[in-house]
Amino acid sequence: MNDAPLLYSPESAARLLGVGRSTVYELLADGSLASLKIGRARRIRREDLVALVDRLAA
Repeated sequence: MNDAPLLYSPESAARLLGVGRSTVYELLADGSLASLKIGRARRIRREDLVALVDRLAA
């Protein structure tokens, strides 16, 4: 089984992608990156991060 987390905070996603936190929030706002709301916390699925990178690399 993969040890990578299933869900990432916007801050963790930004570190993983090598971009600023505000860039992740812009991607969330314009619909380029999907997220889940769990209580008050916003979380990003690992699959959605991979899909974003795949789209940007194409």
